[in-house]
Amino acid sequence: MSSVAGAARGYLAVSVGLGLFGAALILLQAGLLAAALAGAARGVGAGALAGTLAWLGVVLAGRAGAAAGGETAALRAAAEVKSGLRRRLSAHALRLGPAWLGREQAGEITALATKGLDGLDAYFARYLPQLMLAVVVPLAVLVRVAFADWISAVIIAATLPLIPLFGILIGWHTRVQTQRQWRLLALLGGHFLDVVTGLTTLKLFGRAGAQAGVIEEVTSSHRKATMTTLRVAFLSALALELTAALATALVAVEVGLRLLYGHVSYQTALLVLLLTPEAYLPLRNAGGQFHASTEGAAAARRAFEILDIPLPARRGVPAGSSPRGQQSAAAAAGPGADIDLSRENIALHAVTLCYPGRRQPALDEVRLTIRPGEHVILTGPNGAGKSSLLSLLLRFVAPDSGTITAGSVDLDRIPPDRWRSQIAWVPQHPHLFTATVAENIALGQHGARRDDIVAAARLAGADGFIRRLHRGYDTVLVEGATSLSAGQRQKLALARAFLRRAPVLLLDEPTAHLDPVSAERIISVIEDKMADCTVILVTHRPRPRTGRAGRAIRVLALDQGRLVQRAQRTGLAVAP
Repeated sequence: MSSVAGAARGYLAVSVGLGLFGAALILLQAGLLAAALAGAARGVGAGALAGTLAWLGVVLAGRAGAAAGGETAALRAAAEVKSGLRRRLSAHALRLGPAWLGREQAGEITALATKGLDGLDAYFARYLPQLMLAVVVPLAVLVRVAFADWISAVIIAATLPLIPLFGILIGWHTRVQTQRQWRLLALLGGHFLDVVTGLTTLKLFGRAGAQAGVIEEVTSSHRKATMTTLRVAFLSALALELTAALATALVAVEVGLRLLYGHVSYQTALLVLLLTPEAYLPLRNAGGQFHASTEGAAAARRAFEILDIPLPARRGVPAGSSPRGQQSAAAAAGPGADIDLSRENIALHAVTLCYPGRRQPALDEVRLTIRPGEHVILTGPNGAGKSSLLSLLLRFVAPDSGTITAGSVDLDRIPPDRWRSQIAWVPQHPHLFTATVAENIALGQHGARRDDIVAAARLAGADGFIRRLHRGYDTVLVEGATSLSAGQRQKLALARAFLRRAPVLLLDEPTAHLDPVSAERIISVIEDKMADCTVILVTHRPRPRTGRAGRAIRVLALDQGRLVQRAQRTGLAVAP
């Protein structure tokens, strides 16, 4: 937490300073009030007490201002911490890549980065300031009471540790309950997202009602866990309040008896009685705020667990370093910073890739050289390793053994951003963002001119349906572009890749959602317009195309992670 709280230290320092100022005002307020009441009891007139009462008003206003200012500064600190933690979490998730994210629950990550981290407001704005007051105020009160009445100070010192002791015992149980509550909330979020995403399939197969029952069951478990946590919080508040009340009553009884027998002055007795509750109050409040902050603390712990996940690296090679043991990632990246994929071979040297939990490697000792400008069809059954090979080339995963080179430069020595800037990618299920059609096409070519965007859309066969939209290229797509068909989304993804003009084009089933005429046209565009690009096209079934003489290409077949077939073919044709 300290590494994230660096930007918030200034606000926290202000909050602590105001808390100390408020603690001093507590002592001053008790002294002024005791003096005013004692004076009134002795029959001192209102005029003589006017100065004391005026100062008392100033002190009360000062306490209110210090409390408000401290909470405002603490809230600003919480906002800084949440913002920094969200940025780090997002950046680290991006560096971990789609392979890691695909193994996680998207609903949990979403809940963590939004509602979960919002719980840090209670931690920073209330619990931390109250924890500081719980240390400073009782100590200050104890010292002040000791100067006025050492007997009362001894009783306060003996009973004060009971409150944090009970708070710790209850806090252990509360932490377990809160972690269980958070796990159920993450499960609920992930399951609900899964149901919403697959609602069409559930309705088609008549399982929507059953899934509603599952959501109701998970919701009920979360509700029970939440009520259990609240019950513990309320019972802990009762225990702490009862302890503080009994301790205060004990001081009040002994002070009252000694006042009765004239062993202590009236003003001193008033001072002790006014300060005694102030000694226990911060500890009670800290216990109460602990329960309010546990959700945010649990979310923060989960966030730091994700941040502690090492970045993808080869087996036995620390993340951020190359297999040759360069001293720093920056030094290792230097020689490959100027690599040009339009002129260099891409070679895989005995590359093996394994996924956690799978006994058989996704790629097994793959040896392959792809020359600049070469067109390659990669085929094979489901699970053969085609997508894994693309993930390696996209640097979403790193090989467990073997090397990948561009020219004579190891891939580990090339900065990922530099490498990906020379690659255009069309996935099988492209994602379109909540933005205009033009902005979605220009995603990989920031600042592209409208003419270039339109030209890329024409190449992909998307210009016609785009112009029929109500605002054409300025039409804002809703989340997931659900207003478009799968084929239209695929065409926009192809337009995005064509606009990028990268020397390497990776295509994962680019014609899977297109009609035969559109598929034929796209393949022609790839052959003609992308003739100088290195093209790697993944498909299940390559289909020879007649009536057109194309360039010679290679067809590579993968089976159980191994290259089992190599052939030459004329014409880059695939079955739609």
